Amino acid sequence: MAGTPRIAVVTYDPRGEEHKDRDLPVLVAALREAGADAVAVPWDDPAADWAAFDLALIRSTWDYSWRAEEFTAWAERCGKATRLANPLGVVRWNADKRYLGQLAEAGVPTRYFAPGDPVELPADREFVVKPASGGGARYAARHPAGERDAAVRQAERMHAEGFTVMVQPYLSGIDTHGERALQFFGGRLLHASVKGAVLAPGTPYDADKVAHPDLRRWEPTAAELAVAGQALAAVPVDAELLYARVDLVTGPDGEPCVMELELIEPNLFLALHPDSVPRVVEAVLAAAG
Repeated sequence: MAGTPRIAVVTYDPRGEEHKDRDLPVLVAALREAGADAVAVPWDDPAADWAAFDLALIRSTWDYSWRAEEFTAWAERCGKATRLANPLGVVRWNADKRYLGQLAEAGVPTRYFAPGDPVELPADREFVVKPASGGGARYAARHPAGERDAAVRQAERMHAEGFTVMVQPYLSGIDTHGERALQFFGGRLLHASVKGAVLAPGTPYDADKVAHPDLRRWEPTAAELAVAGQALAAVPVDAELLYARVDLVTGPDGEPCVMELELIEPNLFLALHPDSVPRVVEAVLAAAG
């Protein structure tokens, strides 16, 4: 039908395994029910004709962090062929977690060590080591104060694979208050969730982890909304954000601070928030024109 928007819901190729995005079929079906010609397409599908779509909606490209340069090159090609959400400039900025350095006032203190740099580890506090390009707690581990050997081996492995190493203090507030995820869509708060601690003491960095343990609905506080707003306002890219997720934890002072700013492929947790599906569909259709 003429005028029907064609929307690519961009995901990853599970390569024969069970797909991990539970929201993908729900979102595609809801867009189709609303009148769109929507289809799920892996970002690295060589046969995909991105110019045939009115919108390429990046949703669950959850393998991109291991192939960051390839993914950014794809985003550039796709952004030239059609409208990309979120846009290329946002993808470039958010794909490398060194962006957290620009959120210093609202974020968790973070140090970065590129391959070849000597890695400095805190001796007086529990800390986390993880890659600057990653997701789902891949290659992330929590280390006790003064522990060096395991952390050094972890950093050496990441450097050998070309990753920049991040070192952060472990904020114990995660163990008691969890990690809150404030999801924005179409410029407004969509919903919020809270999950338990992901990094258990002693878990190897290369072990599989449950990315969202004990996930449940959450009502954000005024302070959390304020910090999330500050983080979004600090994004230096002059581009409209269709979606954003701000992950918050409780800092040593008891106030919320930013753990992550997810602007590329944040899990929307629609299975937990089915009432949000119509608003997501409305915003996506508007973005598709």
